[in-house]
Amino acid sequence: MENFKRITFSPNIMGGKACVRSMRIPVSLIVNLIANGMTTEEILKEYPDLEPEDIQESLRYAAWLTSEDVHSP
Repeated sequence: MENFKRITFSPNIMGGKACVRSMRIPVSLIVNLIANGMTTEEILKEYPDLEPEDIQESLRYAAWLTSEDVHSP
């Protein structure tokens, strides 16, 4: 696994989902907001505990998850 310093996992936080810095803000939420057209600035305004680096690393983590090689049968 790549080194993601801002992405954390804990069974006690959001059921173990990938979250930002042990906060109850899952990576999936951030990716979903961006996919639906929110800008980084809008997300930071809506979630003031986040930092721009949190959003960037969330996107890097999502990209890493989707970089798996797919082999056709």
